[in-house]
Amino acid sequence: MLIPAPLPGRPRPRPAPLPALPAPDSTADVSPDSVLIGMARADRSGRVSERGLLGALGWPAGHRIDVHPHGGMLVITSVRAGQQVVGSRGELPLPASVRQMCAIVPAQPLLLAAIVSHDLLVIHPASSVAWLLADLHAQVIGGRRVG
Repeated sequence: MLIPAPLPGRPRPRPAPLPALPAPDSTADVSPDSVLIGMARADRSGRVSERGLLGALGWPAGHRIDVHPHGGMLVITSVRAGQQVVGSRGELPLPASVRQMCAIVPAQPLLLAAIVSHDLLVIHPASSVAWLLADLHAQVIGGRRVG
């Protein structure tokens, strides 16, 4: 099989813009006060560590989890027969396929949101957070008072 060589100096394609997230479901019992927030960066192997949030969730080393992309973010759930495991140093493995789907690259800031009452962790790439806040930032730049 013949595979052509990549073109030199060709920039990497930019990820497609993410759609706006749907409005929160009013039946869900998630209030802003019940969400714990942290920041982390994926290492070159795609692992993320935020021990404070893992402690709040009660996810020790060896705890089984599943990682699924959802609307440009990653949703990590606690599952008895999960395909991934919390590492010995409290790191979460993010498979390459889901990192690519969400445009997560090494050293990029990530916003982590632990929803303890639902036993899950949501990881938002910085690019999606900036996208979601774009209208608010436009109001600030325009000199309009926010809120």
